[in-house]
Amino acid sequence: MLGGFREVSFNQLITFLSMGEAQSSQESLQWFAMRDLKRRHAKLPAYKLFENLKVQYFTPMVHRLVVVKGKRIDQEVPFMPDLLFVKDTREHLDLIVESTPKLQYRYKIGVQHTPIIVPTADMERFIYAVETSENPKFYALNEVTPEMKNRKIRIIGGKLDGYTGTLVTTRGSKVKRLLVELPSLLAASVEVEAEYIQLV
Repeated sequence: MLGGFREVSFNQLITFLSMGEAQSSQESLQWFAMRDLKRRHAKLPAYKLFENLKVQYFTPMVHRLVVVKGKRIDQEVPFMPDLLFVKDTREHLDLIVESTPKLQYRYKIGVQHTPIIVPTADMERFIYAVETSENPKFYALNEVTPEMKNRKIRIIGGKLDGYTGTLVTTRGSKVKRLLVELPSLLAASVEVEAEYIQLV
């Protein structure tokens, strides 16, 4: 059935997927880690596709200087262009993946055909932390050093009350940050007030 689904137009895809919304809403929604292999400057990257389809997604965004028509401008772009997270049912998401070239699931290492699913509580905890921070800093896996994970802390009070993680400090700066992680995928540090930090 899915083999002939590749040739549909974007509008047809929206119509077809909307037919399954009632069923999807009754099934278990999960956060899937996805890979977008489109070119960096593609007109319709995967996160914009999901936005148009009104499917919940998350991709960490950062501000970078990019060249547009010969001019350097400050633009919000994905921190890792090939990484995004999508909250959907497997059945519904399968249809989108099958009909969208260069959109793939991220699979567990050493486990064939098993997509990475991030526990809902972990995913939404991460999203809340970075979206309530004015200046989150994101890290790829190879950027998280052992020194960043030495001092375990718990946040008592404030917007991140109850959060646990590790304390990240920068030499010469009074700013203190809490490191939050999605293991094997992504990490971020967010600013926390010293008065809310409790060493664990």
